[in-house]
Amino acid sequence: MLDIDYSSLFQNFPPEVATLLIAMLPIAELRAAIPVAIVGFDLPWWSSFIWSVVGNLIPAFFLLLFLEPVSQRLIRNSRHFEKFFNWVFQRTRRRFSTNMEKYGKFIALVLFVAVPLPITGAWTGSVAAFLFGIRFSRSFPAIIVGVLIAGIVVTLTTIGITAFF
Repeated sequence: MLDIDYSSLFQNFPPEVATLLIAMLPIAELRAAIPVAIVGFDLPWWSSFIWSVVGNLIPAFFLLLFLEPVSQRLIRNSRHFEKFFNWVFQRTRRRFSTNMEKYGKFIALVLFVAVPLPITGAWTGSVAAFLFGIRFSRSFPAIIVGVLIAGIVVTLTTIGITAFF
């Protein structure tokens, strides 16, 4: 993860709003939001979990709806965006295709989003859903399940680590 002090970056916001905003960030997502909320903002685990899950799902919802029309327009109008989207799409196809062939689209998308590692969350899951033609009515529920699983894993890990120390 990036070495960013999220608690000070969002110190002018109420802790719940700051948690929601951190969870909306690509790469950070709820993997950063939950520990920051529990340790940095001293929020209860259940509040940290809820605000982080909601924050992580907001961009996924809009990405699933608008990624295709926006990316197509940007690709048509800019060589830089064409190169960027080609790189992102190729990388996502490589990381997602093996699991998709093995488990099917829905389960593969759930697992891809659920693994609490950088570059495997709701943002990249939304890109994968777009790339593999998984319609919104199937992809958004899969992303919700994946985010819930990731949230549970990160929450339990954070609580365990803080209890240990």
